[in-house]
Amino acid sequence: MHSTRRQWIAGGLTAAAVAQTNRAPVVNGAEHAWVLGNARYPIRPDLSVCPASTPAHEYSAEFLLAEMKTYRVDHTVISHVCYYGRDNSYASYCVKKHPGKFAAIGLLVGHRLHDPADKENPARLERLIVEDGLIGLRLSPIYNKDTVWLNDPACYPLWKKAEQLRATFNIFLAPHQVRQVGDMAQRFAGVNVVIDHIAMIDINAPDSDGFGPLLDLVKHPNVYIRTSLHNPSKTKEMPYRDVWPFLKRLYDRFGPRRLLWANFFEYAIMKDVIPFFTTEDKEWILGRTAYRLYGFDRGTRA
Repeated sequence: MHSTRRQWIAGGLTAAAVAQTNRAPVVNGAEHAWVLGNARYPIRPDLSVCPASTPAHEYSAEFLLAEMKTYRVDHTVISHVCYYGRDNSYASYCVKKHPGKFAAIGLLVGHRLHDPADKENPARLERLIVEDGLIGLRLSPIYNKDTVWLNDPACYPLWKKAEQLRATFNIFLAPHQVRQVGDMAQRFAGVNVVIDHIAMIDINAPDSDGFGPLLDLVKHPNVYIRTSLHNPSKTKEMPYRDVWPFLKRLYDRFGPRRLLWANFFEYAIMKDVIPFFTTEDKEWILGRTAYRLYGFDRGTRA
């Protein structure tokens, strides 16, 4: 799968397309990162959010840097991988070892992590940002579909601390949980919220089952959409044309300044294939928005 994606992307990146000067920053909005056989950063099933899944290969910071060089991507946001659970030390290492290249969002609260009601969570978030150099969290209520915790008042202190720290929260959720994001985005308008994977919408379902509420989040100016294409796709065939009508609706509603892309294998699609993005649109979607959201405009945090 990865080799097929690489071939597709490489075929779409011409010399003219990447030989730009004085261009806007290009920011990959989400990649996981991990190493194998490293005693300093061991993968521990007892901490893992996904203990039934173990990696067969590395996806290290150094590998990400090589990919960034290949595709002329300036910065990458590391979404701390489930294998490490609440041990965010490898994400912190990446940010500090390669200042200015990476930002990172950590795992702290939720499924197999700290209880959302734990009173220590705000202090943990502060340490993660101030000491470890991360920019925010990934919250994944999708793993607790029958338990409402994202907008539980017990989480208000965590979000209040996030406001104080200018943090960004990525939210990985199911369609029926979208309204919970609206509750928190309105209450804590100082927290930037990025919806991951287009809220895992079912593109065959009626709007009332998730996409309608997602579009309604536009009324909260601190909510952004990560333009994942591969997850909602039913065909799973690049360039995921079956998702384009939904991408167009997001674009029409939110505008280019509130959209961002992720994953190297979708870069060429977003950059060269989607027919309704203008040149200026692409500057925002491919980098300007994420550059600000993830703190690259603030300089290094290491």
